Amino acid sequence: MPEPAAAEDLAAFVTASPSSYHAAAEVARRLAGAGFTEQRENEPWVAEGARFVVRDGAVIAWRTPSGDAPSGFRIVGAHTDSPGFKLKPEPSAYAFGWSQAGMEVYGGPLLNSWLDREFGLAGRVVTRDGAVHLVSTPAWLRIPQVAPHLDRSVNENLHLDRQVQLKPIFGTASVDVLSAVAATLGVHRDEIDFHDLFAAVTERPAIIGVTGEFLAAPRLDNLSSVHAGVVALAGAEASDQVQVLACFDHEEIGSGSRSGASGPFLETVLRRIADPLGWGSDGFHRALAASFVVSSDAGHAIHPNYPQLHDPDHRPTVNAGPLLKVNANQRYTTEGPSAARWLRICRAAGVPTQPFVSNNSVPCGSTIGPLTAMRLGIESVDVGIPLLSMHSARELCGVQDPGWLAQALGAFYAGADA
Repeated sequence: MPEPAAAEDLAAFVTASPSSYHAAAEVARRLAGAGFTEQRENEPWVAEGARFVVRDGAVIAWRTPSGDAPSGFRIVGAHTDSPGFKLKPEPSAYAFGWSQAGMEVYGGPLLNSWLDREFGLAGRVVTRDGAVHLVSTPAWLRIPQVAPHLDRSVNENLHLDRQVQLKPIFGTASVDVLSAVAATLGVHRDEIDFHDLFAAVTERPAIIGVTGEFLAAPRLDNLSSVHAGVVALAGAEASDQVQVLACFDHEEIGSGSRSGASGPFLETVLRRIADPLGWGSDGFHRALAASFVVSSDAGHAIHPNYPQLHDPDHRPTVNAGPLLKVNANQRYTTEGPSAARWLRICRAAGVPTQPFVSNNSVPCGSTIGPLTAMRLGIESVDVGIPLLSMHSARELCGVQDPGWLAQALGAFYAGADA
């Protein structure tokens, strides 16, 4: 059984990753510490060895075998982004004595979970000289809830207008939030040409529960999978295939971007690995046919207060192992052969696993798995740790499951399913 130290390391990873850009940078930092070398896309490609490439808020890393020519790819896929709010281009407003920040809703957050919760801004700022700066501010902002004395129906019928009622306050003077961001960089407000800044909960992750069974943290969907993939790849034993970790951005808004799973990033990297190895076109496609993708994205534990929303015969719980996610309509890519392969991996790793399928009356979400399978035609399976409060500003998992997921992914990289 994995030690809770895995959950503590996940908590540290989440804290270091308040935005997708920070997550990609933290993945790169950890892999560099494990002996991986950065490969820049605009420089001559070196396929051999252990390397990684960063594209905006996405990162792809790989390790090639040192012996015979590899026969394919072992790929773990995850995503770095989480639902929330993104700062508008000209965000500052002043009304009724309050300074407020205009924000767009990003993805599908649980909106009420952001009320009366302090958060900062995190992401990137581009200055006039073209330099890109990572930014993470303290707890500057808060979306205040209306008191029940002013709206007696608030506890029975909460409705939040996304344009009007989700605008956070950050001061009482008529000040500009971007001027405050600029000050953290030591530049003038006019030096900021543009920004990609997101709301980031500043409350630190915590291990909670009477016996310390749970980890409460923001962005567990899906930094739990990114973290497990990094741990697995950094410590993986060698195999006869290229070991790949693909962490995409923009999954929460459909993945349709240059750094998303629907874009060309992964295929481009795989081709640039294959070309120096001399595979040629036919060899590349034979390698894809021999490859496998583990699409790892957090899933749902049964909710004790809403059991009717779950399938009555599939009720996964926390601290009982990662999920094997199944959907007849291919919202997840799991099928008979790929499910059996995952079960072999878990048996070899000594890791428990639980099947997950949605209640027929409650349509499920999807993952990068179907997108990657559709683009590359590689056999795939969908897995992930179970959560409560998915898409909340603060989610909950069990302390054992992150370590178990990393163990299983490490066994996959080492070829335990062969």
